[in-house]
Amino acid sequence: MAMSANTKKIVIVAVVALVLFFLITRPTESAEVVRSALGWLRDGAEAIVTFVRSLFS
Repeated sequence: MAMSANTKKIVIVAVVALVLFFLITRPTESAEVVRSALGWLRDGAEAIVTFVRSLFS
């Protein structure tokens, strides 16, 4: 599904506005969401490192 350039800009502006709204109105909850996402990324990176180490050991 192809989106026109104007539609893409509108979607990006809407997403940024929604993120800013939640950052301003619920900063504690927003921080917890970011903390959780970073935890998932860290866990994923550790799993990849463990996998690669097990390949070469």
